[in-house]
Amino acid sequence: MSPSEIHRTHRTGWLRAAVLGANDGIVSTASLILGVAAAGVGTHGILVTGVAGLVAGAMSMAAGEYVSVSSQADTERADLTRESKELAANPAQEHAELMSIYVKRGLDETLASNVASQLMKYDALAAHGRDELGISDTMAAQPVQAALVSAGTFAVGAVMPLLIVLLFPISALMWGVAGSSLFFLGVLGFLSARAGGAPVIASVARIAFWGALAMALTTGVGALFGVAA
Repeated sequence: MSPSEIHRTHRTGWLRAAVLGANDGIVSTASLILGVAAAGVGTHGILVTGVAGLVAGAMSMAAGEYVSVSSQADTERADLTRESKELAANPAQEHAELMSIYVKRGLDETLASNVASQLMKYDALAAHGRDELGISDTMAAQPVQAALVSAGTFAVGAVMPLLIVLLFPISALMWGVAGSSLFFLGVLGFLSARAGGAPVIASVARIAFWGALAMALTTGVGALFGVAA
């Protein structure tokens, strides 16, 4: 296989979880820091808030990914179980269904029938799972992988704005956190685009825009409550 023929679809599962985790880690932690800083909280309080957000966010990401992807996996298993029973009960009808799928994709009926017969002879359930249900080994849900990747990348992302709190004086903290977080988000957008083979500029602009919006809104809320206090 030449470099031009290398595909990246097999990365979809972990790449989605990694980008989601890292993005959420940077944005939520930076937003928390900016919100409490705008409310007039000191460095110690900001650090406590940020660390608490890191721990809570990482666990929330892990639990959320595991539960949601497990639900997807349960649905896939249920569909495959149902399909297995249908294959055992009425193989002729299942052959006709698979044949019709290939006809819709451009094969003539004779060839479609032969392909369906060959694939069902080799592994009927896999053939129907892939072509009728859209389930394959490459795209199958993996709850543990999604949970670990999301939690790990969230923690890595959250550490970045926390380091800025340690490095910057309180007078320059808000600008430092906001600017560095946008930079980190841009790097994340670049890396995710390269890993997935997507357009870099669109990826960077998208992730930076939503991150900036979240930080701006949280800063506004912090400043509002700080004034009110």
